[in-house]
Amino acid sequence: MAFNSSDTAAFKGVWVFCEQREGVIMSTSYQLLSEGRKLANDLGVELCGVVLGKDIKEDYLKALGGYGADKVYYCNHELLDVYTTDAYTKVICDLVEDKKPEIFLIGATNIGRDLGPRCAARLHTGLTADCTHLDVDVAKYKEFLKTTSTIDVDNTVFEENTNLKMTRPAFGGHLMATIICPRFRPQMSTVRPGVMQTQPYDEAGAAKTVIENVDVKLDKSDIHVEVLEVKKAAKKLVDLIGADVVVSVGRGISKDVEGGIKLAEELAGVLGGVVGSSRACVDAGWITADHQVGQTGKTVHPRIYVALGISGAIQHLAGMQDSECIIAVNKNESAPIFDVASYGICGDLYKVTPMLIEAIRAAKAAK
Repeated sequence: MAFNSSDTAAFKGVWVFCEQREGVIMSTSYQLLSEGRKLANDLGVELCGVVLGKDIKEDYLKALGGYGADKVYYCNHELLDVYTTDAYTKVICDLVEDKKPEIFLIGATNIGRDLGPRCAARLHTGLTADCTHLDVDVAKYKEFLKTTSTIDVDNTVFEENTNLKMTRPAFGGHLMATIICPRFRPQMSTVRPGVMQTQPYDEAGAAKTVIENVDVKLDKSDIHVEVLEVKKAAKKLVDLIGADVVVSVGRGISKDVEGGIKLAEELAGVLGGVVGSSRACVDAGWITADHQVGQTGKTVHPRIYVALGISGAIQHLAGMQDSECIIAVNKNESAPIFDVASYGICGDLYKVTPMLIEAIRAAKAAK
């Protein structure tokens, strides 16, 4: 029977594309599996991971079950060793056409952003990019809206269905849009790294993981490009997502940008952390985009988050409000950042930050 993306009743199950680099599964895959597990539970269906590569260690495949996967479809082929758009798109689309998943999640990495739209176009379905929230259960979606929007949820009529509700920033991050794909399957979404939290690893789940080896039909004629060499970036980008401590700067450093960033770097240094920023700093050209925290940047969950001169726009809060401890320094006592802060200091960051640095150094020296 020919593949028909509009025959929605024929599709069942939640899939996650588990990206690997040089045989190692990327952490984004564990985040998506953890989120996919929730969706699969709400739908009462199976969660499957999809891995493409060459000679991936079985332990790595089994480990996907530790983060929620019931089954792993493993596509092992020499032409899948290094990512190419043609090869990965063909193999994934062949598998989707055969198995028919209802939902397919892909990390919004460089590879995912290339792969997802290609697959969606070939499968004649829709894709929502850079999602920050997913729901299939209407009641859970309404609770999400109550805490993140100004919608009068209790007096709004919602259609009861299990369509995937994919929420993402729109209009430059000034609005949040929820998108559905009711008439075509699979419902596809790319999700930003760091947005979804990884569930604790379950050894029992890993032990029960079913690995299904896929019969890959692929040859060189399917690939129209040749990868001659892979060069890693010379510049090491800041690892905001994996950082235990993040010290971020905002528009409040405008009177002395260089001095403000230097103070943030010094504070991050004594705390063993990294420097982040609000979008305003990136847009102004004060700091590079890899430092940006927020809806249009990275979502972080550090143990300590320090906000220096950041007012706390909703777009920024969405990227850091789940931090364990938030310390805010701002001259405006009405700044929204204080509403989510564990500790707030109303004052000039250029006076307060040096005192924080000195106090931390003194505390370390006293140990």
